Amino acid sequence: MERIDRILNHDLFLEHLRENNTAEAERRFCRHNMTHFLDVARIGMIMNLEEQMNIPREWIYAAALLHDLGKHVQYEKGIPHEIAGAEIAPRILRECGFDDNETSVITDAIRAHRDEKSALEANLKGILYRADKASRACFACTVQKDCNWKGEKKNFKLRY
Repeated sequence: MERIDRILNHDLFLEHLRENNTAEAERRFCRHNMTHFLDVARIGMIMNLEEQMNIPREWIYAAALLHDLGKHVQYEKGIPHEIAGAEIAPRILRECGFDDNETSVITDAIRAHRDEKSALEANLKGILYRADKASRACFACTVQKDCNWKGEKKNFKLRY
């Protein structure tokens, strides 16, 4: 996963990751950090294998690493983080060796990762949406009663 290693060391990726960490330093709820990104990637890989979708592993990891990278932009400017992330991702992807088609597929998945219609899609969008939601351990959260997620979205069972 050479291209994924490039993302992990890319200056723009690291800058936005630091910005997220700073913006969420006092956040009580789920954070948008490297732990979350890797949880989403690994759950996405499990789904990909179980559902036999054959989505390239680097696409899943790239989408997972970049999907919430714009969260600090949402806090600072009010731009939805899926839009901000989809604007940040192309430069990182291209500079890390992803071609235009791959960049488009990954960026589209990032842009759609909060769209409930994506949940049913048998593609990278569907994987990213479902893995993102499944990554949250609501059953073990000490502040889940104060969380603004609707009850049906909260994870009270361990699935992956």
